Amino acid sequence: MDSLELVDSFSEFKELKNIDKQTMQHVLEDVFRAMLKKKFNTDEHIDVIVNIDKGDVQIFLNKEIVDDGEVEDPNTEIALSNAIKIEPDFEIGEEVTEEFKFVDFGRRNILSLRQNLISRIMELEKDHLYKLYKERIGDIITGEVYQVWKKEIMVIDDEGNELILPKSEQIPSDYFKKGESIRAVVAKVDMRNSSPVIILSRTAPEFLERLFELEVPEVFDGLITIKRIVREPGERAKVAVESYDDRVDPVGACVGMKGSRIHGIVRELRNENIDVINFTSNPQLFIQRALSPAKISSIEIDEEDGRAKVFLKPDQVSLAIGKGGHNIKLGGRLTGYELDVYREGEVDIEDVDLEEFADEIDSWILDELKAIGCDTAKAVLAISVEDMTKRTDLEEETIQEVFKILNAEFE
Repeated sequence: MDSLELVDSFSEFKELKNIDKQTMQHVLEDVFRAMLKKKFNTDEHIDVIVNIDKGDVQIFLNKEIVDDGEVEDPNTEIALSNAIKIEPDFEIGEEVTEEFKFVDFGRRNILSLRQNLISRIMELEKDHLYKLYKERIGDIITGEVYQVWKKEIMVIDDEGNELILPKSEQIPSDYFKKGESIRAVVAKVDMRNSSPVIILSRTAPEFLERLFELEVPEVFDGLITIKRIVREPGERAKVAVESYDDRVDPVGACVGMKGSRIHGIVRELRNENIDVINFTSNPQLFIQRALSPAKISSIEIDEEDGRAKVFLKPDQVSLAIGKGGHNIKLGGRLTGYELDVYREGEVDIEDVDLEEFADEIDSWILDELKAIGCDTAKAVLAISVEDMTKRTDLEEETIQEVFKILNAEFE
């Protein structure tokens, strides 16, 4: 293997891995110098010239001319009789420059040199990849599904880098096949066994924010600001927006004519229901908007406890709670308050919130009860077993067990 073959192979590697010429040149020089220092115990008398464009490396040894018989180190000194064979005018004390041929390294050293080069370049590539994606955290990327496993998906970006989309960062209804195009946001960059691992996410609020920037020019241009986003991936999301220009309706601009802008985002998120609301620093008004489409009668806020009592007419309670309790849960997260829903005129201080029974009743059963507007023990007990069976997906036996637990609380 000669110098041309060696440097050519790494010139190709450089082109594939986007390592700049100057960096590649320094790496080659360092690796060659390390090998020469090992061979000669010093590299002070050596010049290494690397030309990446030509794929060429030249090594020159500078030797001091000494009198015949006084050569102590043949690597750094040369006898006058040998020097004048190269150039008759040479004198003692001058320097002779000789080119060092690759063949003088020996095949074993050349293979070792090549291995060192590969190792250094791989380190550079890992560092380049880590820095590249560390700066792109929160950015949306488009890639191709390369491999699908049970717990994660491998995605390949435009440069051939491997990215990971874990199952926990996928929308529950996501289903991808090899070769499909996929969009996600860069969530974080970890180091595992000295190699960067880029983690993607489709469930992060930032993913929804980037989609709004892609679909709504006013958001991208900064005319509309997304103040807060909360999500139950694949189910529901609430987005609070604000415009500093009175001429721009932030909600209308985000939704688009007949929902044209929001439809693309909803499709990408597997039909996730997205509520876009106007942000306000007025907590009462913000809570009212956050629980849309329910119409709230009145609100009592306790700033110290961070809780708010929301009073509604009986027919609005189920709307405020929403399917599976998503609306009330997201409304609370969006506003920053723990929201307690009460039927107007039916507040009972001796009533007990259903969440108090979480240790005795499964969460999915509680969600079923909340979905029909029953958020307290007495609200459940006010409905007959027969009606409860019709209005929920619960078995009669399950309902009777729930009634037994709730009744025991008031006995």
